[in-house]
Amino acid sequence: MDKKAPAGNLPRPNPLPGCPMAAAFAAIGGKWKLTLVYWLAHGESHFAGLRRRGAPITPKVLAEQLRELEADGLVERVVTGPVPARVIYRLTPYGATVLPVVEEVRVWGETHLERTRGDAAPNPAMSCAESIG
Repeated sequence: MDKKAPAGNLPRPNPLPGCPMAAAFAAIGGKWKLTLVYWLAHGESHFAGLRRRGAPITPKVLAEQLRELEADGLVERVVTGPVPARVIYRLTPYGATVLPVVEEVRVWGETHLERTRGDAAPNPAMSCAESIG
């Protein structure tokens, strides 16, 4: 499956036509997508802000994940001025519909960390401990 969003940010095809699980994982699956949606649920952010917050995410992977979220209509990219323009990323109303799923995954992750004695996030900015309001 090609994970790069096509030119023009058109929706990507479902890898298993007719399978809702495959459609969901195509849209929100990926190492950083749920975390990015979580962070954007707490407010819009510039690329650099997301980059600082997600220190282990390479700029290339961050850009790819944001492009894919944009292609699926979950995230909006807003240019804020003339070239070189700063860009703001924010959830779309459609992107907000996935927040209950993100919150349930976050809560399950807390339980899983406790069960496995997982460490807390080494960087408070990387923490996902705050619930989505």
